[in-house]
Amino acid sequence: MKLFVSEGSGPEARPDPAYIDREATRHPSRRVVIAGAAASLATVMLPRGAGAAAPLRLVALGDSLTAGFGLPPEDGFVPRLQAALRSAGRSVTIANAGVSGDTATGGAERVDWSVPDGTDGVIVELGANDMLRGVDPKVTRAALTRILDRLQQRRIAAMLTGMRALPNLGEDYARRFEQIYVDLARERGLIFYPFFLAGVAGDRSLNQGDGVHPNAQGVAAIVRDIVPTVERFLDQISTNRA
Repeated sequence: MKLFVSEGSGPEARPDPAYIDREATRHPSRRVVIAGAAASLATVMLPRGAGAAAPLRLVALGDSLTAGFGLPPEDGFVPRLQAALRSAGRSVTIANAGVSGDTATGGAERVDWSVPDGTDGVIVELGANDMLRGVDPKVTRAALTRILDRLQQRRIAAMLTGMRALPNLGEDYARRFEQIYVDLARERGLIFYPFFLAGVAGDRSLNQGDGVHPNAQGVAAIVRDIVPTVERFLDQISTNRA
């Protein structure tokens, strides 16, 4: 009895329609039973991965560095990061919630509508504009704390990216500003990427003409370096899901 036939060179099997039709002709009452049994067996024999879990859904909550300021859409941080993760075999979608010019306070004010229900994790990239404007680090710390508190209340995982201060702001400001990220990551046990612009800041070949925003090559460098940390974040989310 040949209940299944294979197609191509793969292991996939499907019910043999000739067998079903032949048996149905001999025993009309069996058509539904035979076809149903064959379909059930075919389902059991589907290749591994056919019932894979839905992709993890991330949101990148940030400023112009996340938004992809001055770049074609496909060269921005979010699409580049998503593509790199998928190339590494990760099932993930990333929504771009970057707003150019946004401060940490701005991010805190829009966190609920920027991060939809059903989001599994948020990459928080905020604070660069606070630093450029000389905002009191206490204000930035309070805003980032509000964001992290709200995500925790909604049971959404958070990954934090840090920012460095420009030297001309003084050692005291730089120390207090940069410590914000270290403290919040440590206190909350967050996956932490210490400096979003690591290896890119100050390199003219990797920045646009303003010397602040990465060009396409700069974004590629950021993505290359941050991917391992984001993968740890994805693993953490998956572990907590189980």
